[in-house]
Amino acid sequence: MKTVLTEKDEIKIYILYLLRHINYALDFANINDIVMQDGFVNYFDFADAFAELLENGNVRVIHGEGKEETYAVTEQGAHVADTLDYRLLTTVKDKGLKSALRLLDFKKRGAKVSCEVEELGGSKYNLHCRIAEGDEEVLYVKVQINDRMQMQTMRDNFNDKPEIVYRGVLALLSGEVNYLVR
Repeated sequence: MKTVLTEKDEIKIYILYLLRHINYALDFANINDIVMQDGFVNYFDFADAFAELLENGNVRVIHGEGKEETYAVTEQGAHVADTLDYRLLTTVKDKGLKSALRLLDFKKRGAKVSCEVEELGGSKYNLHCRIAEGDEEVLYVKVQINDRMQMQTMRDNFNDKPEIVYRGVLALLSGEVNYLVR
């Protein structure tokens, strides 16, 4: 099964498909995040395809008062998405849209993220990772790590993409993910 989109036309269709089904304007950073989060597209291919979508009138810039630019799919872009989405695997479309909606919901809810390091001595650390929405803690993970570099990598990964960690924990606990056990 093909899991990475490399053809520029497929990448454009994927971007349009996601924007079409989300159906509201997003800033560039959010579009980048939703397109790339499942690893179907790399950043350089995304940026190149997105620029062409803008240039060709499939995506338009919306100028908000005092806000950063946001982008929305045009009628032409929606038509392209509706007409050509058959070129994408159903699993890619379904997983991509589900992930995109989760990520946007996570950001919209204003989740607060924290990751604290507790030094235990002897190159041992506890990493406390939390996600809270308002006063409610929705995720708390404590991991003991025996290597400073690994601890720093794990802390940085959690801080950079907490929604992916959250999604991963939910997928593992619900059995919605297949992986190899060594």
